[in-house]
Amino acid sequence: MHKRARQAITTALAGTTLVAATAAAAQASVIPQALSSASLSPAAAAARHAPAPHAPAPVAASPAPADPEPSPEPAAPEPAPLDLSYLNLASLADVFNATLRKAYKEIEKAASLPSGVATATSFWDAQTASGKPMRYRTIASPYWPLGTKVRITHKGKSVIGVVEDFGPAEWAVAQHDIPAIVDLSEKMMADLTGVASNTVRVRFQVLKWGKGGVYRRSGTGYDLAMGRR
Repeated sequence: MHKRARQAITTALAGTTLVAATAAAAQASVIPQALSSASLSPAAAAARHAPAPHAPAPVAASPAPADPEPSPEPAAPEPAPLDLSYLNLASLADVFNATLRKAYKEIEKAASLPSGVATATSFWDAQTASGKPMRYRTIASPYWPLGTKVRITHKGKSVIGVVEDFGPAEWAVAQHDIPAIVDLSEKMMADLTGVASNTVRVRFQVLKWGKGGVYRRSGTGYDLAMGRR
């Protein structure tokens, strides 16, 4: 009986110890919370026990602005109209008409000047009828006035001579099928034909009448020299 009594007492003591330990542990967990709450102000305590606020909804990021289109370049300014008010159109028309009339006269004059095909001979004299020394461009004619300017062409090559002497003589003019109405300086003849003393057919064209004297106004070849043949 004593053995059972000892076992009951041991069991009762073990239960008492377990209950005491459990109570102590519970008290230890409650006291700090109470002390913590007691040390806070009423507003802080209320804030502590208030429910946690909801997090604000995220704000959607605004899209990045697109690159602005380049502004067009300014247009070039319109050119200013020409100011022709200072021009006297009537005067310009008069000048134009006068120039045109002069050109027509020159054309008519050139068309009226003698031209054709003739026989040309050559010569070289120390003195000339004009008093000028003999030179390359000296030519002679019995019908053209001294100072007359004449273009002479032979086989496509042309030279310009000036009447500075008289000749050939009538008999020399008439001895050719085509009258020899012009005498060329030997230098000019050599330039055209390669031979200084020569007789050839040439094309002549009077460019401008001279104002000097004339050897004769009639004879063989006169009409040819005047462009009438």
